[in-house]
Amino acid sequence: MEKRAAPAPKREIQGPRAVLRFIARSGKRIGVTVAGFLVLIAGLIMMVTPGPGTVAIIAGLAILATEYTWAEIMLDKVKTKAKQAGNAVRNRARRKKPDQEPPV
Repeated sequence: MEKRAAPAPKREIQGPRAVLRFIARSGKRIGVTVAGFLVLIAGLIMMVTPGPGTVAIIAGLAILATEYTWAEIMLDKVKTKAKQAGNAVRNRARRKKPDQEPPV
């Protein structure tokens, strides 16, 4: 007598209640994703229009980093680049000598 494997359970099409239950369980992640991408896209738009695009991009990545590892990695890279840019500006300002008045 051969043993037969149990048949795989049939997947039924889920009704609206199952979808709502999934959304309720995943609500925070969905909200964070939508908000993060909206802020990130707004920042990208502000890069070519007037506005604080860089700040919005960093804010969008910070929002997304609460749920996604890839966003956290990108945020760390952006922070590193921002520190490097700040140090470069400070070093350049230190090297620049104050203008001296010409002798009269």
